[in-house]
Amino acid sequence: MIHTDAHGHPLSGASAEAAALYDKALRQFQCYTVDPVAILQQAVADSPRFVMGHAMLAWLMLSASVAGPADLAAASLRTAEGLPATPREQAHLRAAAAWAGGRWRAAARALEDLSVAHPRDALALQMGHLLDFFTGNARMLRDRISRALPAWSADLPGFHAILGMHAFGLEECGQYPLAESTGRRAVELDRRDGWAWHAVAHVMEMQGRVDEGIRWLGADSASWSKDNFFAVHNWWHLALYHLERDQIPEVLALFDGPIFGHGPGTAGMPSTTCTRPWPSSSPAAATCCPRFARHSAAPARRAGDNAMFTAEVGAPLLESLVALAEGDHRQAARGLRWVRPLAHRFGGSHAQRDLIDLSLIEAAIRSGDRGLAESLVAERAIARPDRASTGALLRRALAAHPVPQAA
Repeated sequence: MIHTDAHGHPLSGASAEAAALYDKALRQFQCYTVDPVAILQQAVADSPRFVMGHAMLAWLMLSASVAGPADLAAASLRTAEGLPATPREQAHLRAAAAWAGGRWRAAARALEDLSVAHPRDALALQMGHLLDFFTGNARMLRDRISRALPAWSADLPGFHAILGMHAFGLEECGQYPLAESTGRRAVELDRRDGWAWHAVAHVMEMQGRVDEGIRWLGADSASWSKDNFFAVHNWWHLALYHLERDQIPEVLALFDGPIFGHGPGTAGMPSTTCTRPWPSSSPAAATCCPRFARHSAAPARRAGDNAMFTAEVGAPLLESLVALAEGDHRQAARGLRWVRPLAHRFGGSHAQRDLIDLSLIEAAIRSGDRGLAESLVAERAIARPDRASTGALLRRALAAHPVPQAA
């Protein structure tokens, strides 16, 4: 007997128990909560020939925010090789193999085709959405989900996750009112959906609704933070709001608590730690920047899309942040000015890439380049008006004094 997932897709090699475990793992992954990897390991232990169990394990390992699980992803794909599989399942394996081989854009395109053929394949949509995020493809963040929406309705399991992803794509494309209403609807359907909470937080960040953002994330933080491996990212957004209010003690309390003190995520979440221009004497800089320096150059020597992103943007950005933390402010400013126009190639969101601007302003102020500092703050005042942090930066820029060049 061929069992199916909750959306009617056949699951080759799965027992009824394994199929139920697969649906449970997918529900957890859609909310970024608990431990879907452990659930899938139970599923493939029950049914060793369960193709989508191995495929989803590979996807989760590939999307992890650290490098170690890559070997586990490759092992899952090897296990699935040669097992009887449907065309949809084979498409999953090919797309995952492309990602494992460093061909991120090819993987995203393969998942795009898969979603066109199977718009209710929630795993394909979510993995494609993450790849769009990692590669900075804002249009596909929205349109991948837009294409599938006609096949979905509120009575289907996981509809909240489809809305949450669509909300984030709409936000990255500047459609803020629709993004907010869509994200709020997703949270109403499942308050554990950390990605949907995050989409609404992005809208408020981009619109300068700082106090609303603090209330949005602060009013029910237990819903999006309990057993949630996306919680660090949302705590980081809350810290950004306090930073915009120039409430530095609150920012540091969040950083030293739930952000920096939180364990690593299970899957899918790019690191947000150490992206603020911390003083070189801070524990954050001392802990993180050597890690940046150690890892920034290695990927550039490997093949694949990520190596290209790293060579063009990632390595120069990290080298500039290391220079900032180590007190070489002129070098930091030079590097950040070079990388800023290219930063979208490295993926992430508008809010994340904004920290490059903040770091550049910090480097200009600390280097004593008053002209550059004033220019950058004037630019920011137009883009992000009525923010306490902008006024604080302007006061510091006006007080900047030239730093003598080293002999």
